[in-house]
Amino acid sequence: MRLLTYFCILIMTLIAAPTYASEYLLGVGDIMSMSVYGHPDMQLEAVQVDEDGKIAVPMVGAISVAGLTTSDAQKKIATALEKGGFIIKPNINLMVQQYRSKQVSVLGQVMQPGKYVLESNSDLTDLLALAGGINPNGSDTVILIHKQDGQLKKTKIDTIDLFKEGKFNLDYPVADGDIIYVPRAEVFYIYGEVQHPGAYRLEKHMDIMQAIALGGGITLRGTEKGAQIRREDKDGQTATLPATPDAQVQANDVIYVKESLF
Repeated sequence: MRLLTYFCILIMTLIAAPTYASEYLLGVGDIMSMSVYGHPDMQLEAVQVDEDGKIAVPMVGAISVAGLTTSDAQKKIATALEKGGFIIKPNINLMVQQYRSKQVSVLGQVMQPGKYVLESNSDLTDLLALAGGINPNGSDTVILIHKQDGQLKKTKIDTIDLFKEGKFNLDYPVADGDIIYVPRAEVFYIYGEVQHPGAYRLEKHMDIMQAIALGGGITLRGTEKGAQIRREDKDGQTATLPATPDAQVQANDVIYVKESLF
């Protein structure tokens, strides 16, 4: 009974599993192997799709496969062999060894920026992993630049929500020509009577007390009273605001901690 249950689960899993390989469309530069059952002389260890989108097949010559799935390409090759009278009902096995036709650019604050080959079905996290992940200077928000309805579209993905909150619907699929850009993390500045003045990475929902703690805390001469935030508005004008303990810090804020008068 347990064995029967196991096979039922296995069959259901196979039915539900996505057919990634069948969805991939072959393109220029892809490298494949080909074999024909019962015909070892037809074996090809590595055949590349040329600039015209074709591969060289023994007996029948160049066959156009660009834009086809592997299963459709197999049928096309089999039809050509059968029509030419070379093999009756050939059983073709075509496998992609290297996906070179589809590439995605990963730029900005990643460990290894560059162009990466796209597998049959890849998501944003797959490409970030190939690029070595986000470096310490990188933002938690990643920008995906992709085409939608013929127009370039920018989509912002919050990796904190994706990884820590488990919102896996944010893990967008990527396609040929997409660009993944990781900007530099937003910072704030703190100076005056703190132990370690300087620029610090801005975390989500950070308040003034957390910002002061990052700066090493207040010196013996300093006081939280009268602390100020200098913030630039949308018109480029600088405003000075009171830095109350629960005030939220924004990108590029300058926090000034004053010296105590007593």
